[in-house]
Parts: sequence; structure tokens; C-alpha cells
Amino acid sequence: MTDSADRADFVVVGAGIAGLTAAIRAAEAGCRVVVLNKGPSWCADRAEQSTSTFYAQGGVAVVTGGDPADPGDPADSVDLHLSDTLAAGAGLADAASARPILADGYDAVWGLMAWGAEFDRTADGLLSRTREGGHSVRRIIHAGGDATGAAIQRALGARVTRPADGSQIDVRDEAIATGVVVADGRAVGVRYLRGGVEHAVYAPTILLATGGAGHLYAATTNPAGATADGIALALRAGAHVADLEFIQFHPTMLYLGPGGAARGRRTLISEAVRGEGGRLVDVDGRSVTDGVHPLGDLAPRDVVANAVRAAIVRTGHPCVYLDVTAVRGATGGFESRFPTVTAGLVASGVDPSSGRIPVVPGAHYLCGGVVTDASGATGVPGLLAAGEVARTGLHGGNRLASNSLLEGLVVGRRAAALAVSRRDLPISDGYAGAVSDGSVPRVLDRTVLQDTMTTHVALGRDAAGLGAAAGILDGAPRSAGPLGIRHVEDAALTLTARAVIAAAAARTETRGSHVRLDHPGTAPDAVSHAFRLDGDELVPADLVPGAVAGLVAHR
Repeated sequence: MTDSADRADFVVVGAGIAGLTAAIRAAEAGCRVVVLNKGPSWCADRAEQSTSTFYAQGGVAVVTGGDPADPGDPADSVDLHLSDTLAAGAGLADAASARPILADGYDAVWGLMAWGAEFDRTADGLLSRTREGGHSVRRIIHAGGDATGAAIQRALGARVTRPADGSQIDVRDEAIATGVVVADGRAVGVRYLRGGVEHAVYAPTILLATGGAGHLYAATTNPAGATADGIALALRAGAHVADLEFIQFHPTMLYLGPGGAARGRRTLISEAVRGEGGRLVDVDGRSVTDGVHPLGDLAPRDVVANAVRAAIVRTGHPCVYLDVTAVRGATGGFESRFPTVTAGLVASGVDPSSGRIPVVPGAHYLCGGVVTDASGATGVPGLLAAGEVARTGLHGGNRLASNSLLEGLVVGRRAAALAVSRRDLPISDGYAGAVSDGSVPRVLDRTVLQDTMTTHVALGRDAAGLGAAAGILDGAPRSAGPLGIRHVEDAALTLTARAVIAAAAARTETRGSHVRLDHPGTAPDAVSHAFRLDGDELVPADLVPGAVAGLVAHR
């Protein structure tokens, strides 16, 4: 059933950094905001959290805004940050979109601090900065040592719960979006499932901020809710996706042995550990990255992840090791600097005092996504996307470490500005009452899907494996239910897996985080591959320029 009077000025799907930043900003500007949160109601002390934001460890990459109270590294600049971003992006990051996002980072961070987020500071009271892979200087600010995401989520959660200036945000917990309502060529609402009943809420602006797709794979650093919901919602609404083949595998996910926690979320060992002196070594104690890249263990993530994979293949040992003895010798020690990592190790039965942490690459971040401009506008009027689900052009073929929280903050603020500017657009009463489009999705058993993707579409890919994976996914049966969160997620994973495979098959070269074992060379020209949904088929599409997408979305 649907309440035909269920209206808002702005509907946000997702409750991580991008979604809540947008919701708070729009509400404080006077908008009526509805947030659809797939997880349970916010509770800071809950053992398992539903957003990837909460689990972000390293920090926020941001260049000082020239504030004499926080000078940062005098050698740093937005131009240098952009240079590092473009280098990591393997030719596919878009400077025209990336630079303004990076340049707006400082204001966005100070806005977040005004909402109560507290970052670590030096003895002099300045923001403490660390360095991570691909960065030329120390520019990553952090909180709680390695609990940056948790600090940000707490600040945003508190602000939503107790908004300022009497603004109101209607958070609907345990509500999973099942479809974007599109009428007369534009997005006008969202269908969602809550308590076993499908509802709809209508608004002139819809923001998808659903996070990533880590659970395409058997093991990931992502929480259970990272099931590619937004990619599927956007495709079915008519939006384009691009660069989905670029799935970043973090080089240092905790290895628990062949029988230990073989499926689901595993502990991430922050890249900042290497920034503070940690070294990757193989089972024989040899450097994993020696001779691979001038930055060594602080090379871009795709370089380090593939070096780890090569070391595992070379030695026949199932993992490599992160030697943290140098970090333990630093002021405060490893446990003090990295309490979140330490807690994860202890909970998993790993003794950090040994000085060597077993690690393997793990599915971590979706670099591509729904094609948007730098303000989150897609090619479907009224439909926005922000955060990991979006492809703004910032990341390209491989995300620079700690650029993700920055992007979520900046684009979330910009999405709110769009929503505020469009709040008075009318929504016809004729749209109310739409609950389902009647389509029956393909749904593959999740274990089969994850094993297929892990075997054929992970760090190393080839035509034979991609073809086998495509056959399995294309053969997925159609299923209308039983309608529930698991079914909706599995349908989203199935569609997104098909799109990832199509993109990986189309890119017959090795670039960034996409490694084709049968095409090890890199093409001279860097070209993004976009796709759209035509009926049930994924077909190539033009990559709509961000400026055009933005103009279309404002109509």
C-alpha cells in the first residue's frame, strides 16, 4: 500500500557520509527531508554498523585552505593533491571534475567539525596529518587514531537525531529502496520495503547514497549492507554507469586462514599503518614492493595489491605479512596509534605483539559507478548520486587513498544545494499510488555469485574466466520473491555483477585496478566504458559529460 500524501522536498537513500551530509544541509536550509536507511536505527555502540563510512580508518585527504591556524604542509597544494589523484586514477580521473571537489574539501571538513566531528591534533593544537599510498605529502587528517569513519558517523548521527534550528529529518530505518519512480522522464519518488510492506515517498529530488558493492565477493572489508543497491536502482531508472570494472582491492585485509571467516566482512588493516612505518614482507621476510614502484609500500593501491598477489603466487604461501615492528617502536606504540586495528586483530584471535600481521588483498571500493557531474546530477532529471555509488570522475581507474570521505562530504553538500534549488518543483498527484513496476529480476544464489566473482572477476581476469562468469550470471533465474531485504539485495548484486563482467570484458587492457592476465599491456588512450539497461540487457552507452548531466538534471 502507498500513502498518496507521503511527500518530501528531498529523499535520500542511504545513511553514510554522503547521504547524511546532504540530508542535514538540506534540512537546515528548510527542506522536508526523508532518509531511507536500510540498517537499524543509529546507535553508536552497536557492534556491527551498516555503513561503510563507520568502518573507514585512515582519514580524510584534504589540503589546508590557507588558514594560518592550520597551515598543514607548506609543500602541499590543491594542484599537488590533484596531481596525486590523477596519477592514481590511471588516466581515467577527470581533472575538470576532480579539482573543484578537492578544492572544496577544506570548507567541507570545517563544516563537519562545526557539526561536532573532532579530529586528532598535535601537541600544538594543529590538525594531525598522516600519509598514505599515492600521496606526495602528509595530508590525511584522522580521528581516534584509526577511527575516522566512526567519529564522522557519530557526529552525523547526532546531528540527524538532534538537528539545529528546529529542522526535521524523517529517518525511516530498516527501509530498503526497491525502485526509483520515474514519470514523464524524471525521477519523482522512491519505492521502498519496510516491515514487509512496500511504500512510496515522492519528491522533486532523489539522492542515491547507498555505498558500494563489496559483497559481490566472498570476502570484503565492507559491512553487510554493501550490496550494490544503488547501482541497480540507477540502472533500472535509466541512468548510465561507467568504470565498474575498476574494483579496488585493498592490499591489507586481515587473513584468517582457509577455514577462518571465509565469507563476509573481514578486518581492514589501515593503509596509514604503512604511512607510519609498516612494511609488507613475504613469508621469507623479503619486501613485497621492492623494485615495483618508486613509492614502495606507499604506491597506489592497485600497485601494492598486485605486488601482494605476485608475492603469494611466487612463494606459494597463502598470505604476506605486514611488519609493524617499526610502528611499535614509534611514540605511543602500534596499539595506541591504531586502536581500531588492534581491537579487530584481538577479536579475530591475532596477537598484534608478534609484530607481523597476516594480510591478503580484499574487495574494498567501487571506483566506478553511476555517472554524475561534480554535484551528483545523473542523466535522469531529478536523480542524484553521491559517495561510493557515484562516478564523478574523481577516482578513475584506482582511488587515491582517503579521497572517498572527502568526496562524500563535498558532493553531499552540493547535492543538498541542488535539492534546495528544486524544492518548489511540482509533483503530480497522478504519480502517487505507484508501488511496483511489475518487472521480475534475475536473482542468483548469493554464495554462487560471490564464488563466481571471486574466482573469475577479482584481481586477475581473462577472457575465459569472464566468459564463464557471464554464462553463470546470465543464466540466473527470474524470481519475484519472497519479497524481502535479502531478495532485493540479491537482485541488485546479480544485476551489478553482470554489469561489472560486461565492463571487464570490454576493457581488453590492463589499467589501474583492472588487470587482464591475457592483455597485460596498457592501451595508449584511456577511455571509460559506460553502460545502460535496455530491457534486461546491458548495452554500451555514451559517457554523458558531467556538464550535460547537470543541465539535464536541472530541467
